[in-house]
Amino acid sequence: MTLFKRLGFVLGAVALAVVAQPIDRAQAQDDRYIIVQSTTSTEASGLFEHLLPKFERMTGIDVRVVAVGTGQAIRNARNGDGDVLFVHHTPSEYKFIADGHGKRRFDVMYNDFVIVGPKDDPAGIAGLDSVTKALTKIAKSGAPFASRGDDSGTHKKELGLWAQTDVNPRQASGNWYRETGSGMGATLNTAVQMGAYTMSDRATWLNFGNKKNFEILVEGDPRLFNQYGVMVLNPEKHPHVKEGMAQAFVDWLVSQDGQQAIANYRLKGQQAFFPNAD
Repeated sequence: MTLFKRLGFVLGAVALAVVAQPIDRAQAQDDRYIIVQSTTSTEASGLFEHLLPKFERMTGIDVRVVAVGTGQAIRNARNGDGDVLFVHHTPSEYKFIADGHGKRRFDVMYNDFVIVGPKDDPAGIAGLDSVTKALTKIAKSGAPFASRGDDSGTHKKELGLWAQTDVNPRQASGNWYRETGSGMGATLNTAVQMGAYTMSDRATWLNFGNKKNFEILVEGDPRLFNQYGVMVLNPEKHPHVKEGMAQAFVDWLVSQDGQQAIANYRLKGQQAFFPNAD
């Protein structure tokens, strides 16, 4: 090979290396995102819109949320679709961990569920301090009740409360018990249109804009407590998980800064979620 050919070969290789460097950096930048499988209430309440820009500005990590019912979010995460699971049905979350799909679970925050319905209250449940008494009165009155029916955390909670009564609402499916198969916002819309009672997490209810003559009728029963948990998917089970960035997001949520950001979120002047990371 002549000197000029050798020199041309070397210069060509250097040029390729110079061109390749910014492409690699761009690819790395494009890869700085994580996918969070989460419940609809964190999205519908506006909490993520409040939280995520703070984390993204601090870390440069883009957080992409898949907001579905808790049951679907867990199924998605079991399939490895995502990096973080952030939902609100503690028994299902621990089962997810026990089956090897997630790493350590953290409490993040809580709020509560409420029973809402039309102001004229045909079942006469307003002010009851027992949610199971309220559900029993709704069933006996035959007044419509709109259930999410979507295996979400809210739906799981609702079924657990019905199980503490003498009523099996599924036997009345399509009669007074209506299953929407939808998220919380859509179910609230359906309930308002039908004049039906329903159960909602408080934050989504506060952020719901189509209340018309509906109001909170039952609240405050300790059984309406609503805990949220978060965990990184297990990279040993799902090798594509972006563990470092996912853990950074979880660590921020349970840090003093993340917890304060959750506490600062208000809807209609009310605190929507209460941080309780240990």
